[in-house]
Amino acid sequence: MRTIKYNNKATEVTTLCDLLSKLGYNLIVSDSFTLQVDAAVKDFQYKNNLVVDGIVGIKTWSKLFELSNITTHNDKLLSERDLMEFANEFQLELACVKAVNEVESRGKGFLVSGKPKILFEGHVFWRELNKRGVNPSQYSNANTANVLYQSWTKKHYLGGDGEYARLQKAIQINPSQAFQDAAYCATSWGCFQIMGFNAVSIGYNSIEEFVQKMHLNEKEHLTAFGKFLKTNNLIPYLQNKDWAGFAYRYNGSGYKANKYDEKLANAYKKYS
Repeated sequence: MRTIKYNNKATEVTTLCDLLSKLGYNLIVSDSFTLQVDAAVKDFQYKNNLVVDGIVGIKTWSKLFELSNITTHNDKLLSERDLMEFANEFQLELACVKAVNEVESRGKGFLVSGKPKILFEGHVFWRELNKRGVNPSQYSNANTANVLYQSWTKKHYLGGDGEYARLQKAIQINPSQAFQDAAYCATSWGCFQIMGFNAVSIGYNSIEEFVQKMHLNEKEHLTAFGKFLKTNNLIPYLQNKDWAGFAYRYNGSGYKANKYDEKLANAYKKYS
């Protein structure tokens, strides 16, 4: 893990937040090294007889991993062979596949706890309940406000294992199967953050099968990504290196603001 400090924005910061959260620090898990993260790091360093400078280098990383008592989950990670097989299957350049993997997977598909990375979307949960003949308004109150709402907002995001707490809260609103299925469908899963509501349309027998597969390994995440690309006719955009066309169809109209097309183009140049 590289050295990081306040104001850095990197995938390593997400791992740092995961580890600190596991150790009891109340943090929003993200890739931004905020003042809140800085305060947690300094508190951790102070309590563990480390230099209190807020800089997460080899000594702080070592102590974090030692106290977290986690496994590395190496058996769940993508390999070079996995990416090569994917490239051959979809007739894509390996550099192209690696570029998409770098930009879209954001570095990992599993949390330090061993669970697949997820993000729960309360506005999609509202929509999915409606699809199942459930009136969401009947269950909308102060207690459910952070998991059930009509319009998109990121203010309720917690990141990391906190998203599992939100997912479970949504499921427990009502014991019916409809609520579990709707909640799973309202969640994005794994390396490539495929929304659960795509499960059946891209070839899974049910949302339950899709979720089970997402818990296995990152290769299953890559398989789901391939199914999504094929179903939505996105392969030609990657074959033609049409990064803007791909980013628009995969990330939505906000891709420009996040420079997804530029990131893909730059990553492709690096790997090619």
